[in-house]
Amino acid sequence: MLNDSRDGDPEEVAELREEIEQVERRAARTVELGRRGFGIAVLVFILIVAVLLPWVDGDPGWRALTGESGIVPGLFATTTVAFGIVISALTLLARRWWMAWVCAIGGWVMFVDGLLAVWSQQSTAAPGVAGGGPGVGMVLALITAVILAINWMRVAGSRQ
Repeated sequence: MLNDSRDGDPEEVAELREEIEQVERRAARTVELGRRGFGIAVLVFILIVAVLLPWVDGDPGWRALTGESGIVPGLFATTTVAFGIVISALTLLARRWWMAWVCAIGGWVMFVDGLLAVWSQQSTAAPGVAGGGPGVGMVLALITAVILAINWMRVAGSRQ
């Protein structure tokens, strides 16, 4: 007597259920950055500027990538470019959850490398003689690295 359209077409209901599950799976893989995404983009830009500024003995950070400034500053320059600039930019574009975790962990590795790089520039092999000191770009990159790592940890850990 009652002609209910829900009872009449189980294929349509199954298709709708499958479409809803696909949307749910896609949403589970992505991360919504919101305003924090803009802040991270600004931090990535600051890292680009920091790599162009002096790091070691007046040489810019990009020259540290080639190993001209020593092993430890070169390692910091490599992790800065890899995690801080390249992978962070890709994560901002792709918005994948697992990439946010890579950026978070890589950000802390970058920060530790930065601490070691600054320390290596403040010390020397000769006893009683201070090193040349880190350049402004290295210090800016170190400060930006910790802020970027904190932001990526907040993004990666925001999922309930």
